[in-house]
Amino acid sequence: MSTLDWLKKVPIAHRGLHDLNNKCWENTLSAFDAAARAGFSIECDVHLSADGKAIVFHDGTLDRVTGTKGNIDELTAQEAGRFRVGGTNDHIPTLAQSLELIGGRVPIVIELKGIAGRDDGLVKAVADELAGYRGEAAIMSFDHHLIRRFGTDAPGIPAGLTAEGLRDEDIEAHFSMLAYDIDFVSYNLHHLENRFIEFVRRKMEMPVISWTVRNFTEKAISDAVADQITFEGFDPRTA
Repeated sequence: MSTLDWLKKVPIAHRGLHDLNNKCWENTLSAFDAAARAGFSIECDVHLSADGKAIVFHDGTLDRVTGTKGNIDELTAQEAGRFRVGGTNDHIPTLAQSLELIGGRVPIVIELKGIAGRDDGLVKAVADELAGYRGEAAIMSFDHHLIRRFGTDAPGIPAGLTAEGLRDEDIEAHFSMLAYDIDFVSYNLHHLENRFIEFVRRKMEMPVISWTVRNFTEKAISDAVADQITFEGFDPRTA
């Protein structure tokens, strides 16, 4: 059995099982608990804090999620934890807090959000948190400079390329990442049919997951060319 069969087994809740940021917001402990209770895998995003910790947050800036100006990487983990998310009772969590809450109930796929020149140590910070974690987990990133560090800073952790694009220059850049022993690919749903995806899935037998699927029509598109979906806004297990 492939060590990544778990990645293909159940749909992956994009930033947790949130309600499109109404009462339950993305990348919060509430969204992660909801996904775990429902039996969905979890995708989340992490940045490097000012004190070298992995904190769960998508954007580089605070305004959309917290209504406050500032950059996420300029905060310590403790400072970030004081910010409420979307006016709810949820606060920006650390990766450590998130892993503790999930507790291996469902798999987690962690996307590392790089800020070039300001993210040195992010890969190792994530790897350190996963070192003692007993659940199924993988890391991935859009950022090639982070992927180049996966093998040295996070050895043994399943690792993937997050990607999109249909232009020749995009596809060639994606092919260059195969030199870094990635284990899977997460690709934009709307760009799935391309020679890179066909090669990694058919020739290399590498799992491909899609992002972000928002309805059953899009799920059908993904199911035809990918192994699993990353979803939000609907329940993919109900017809």
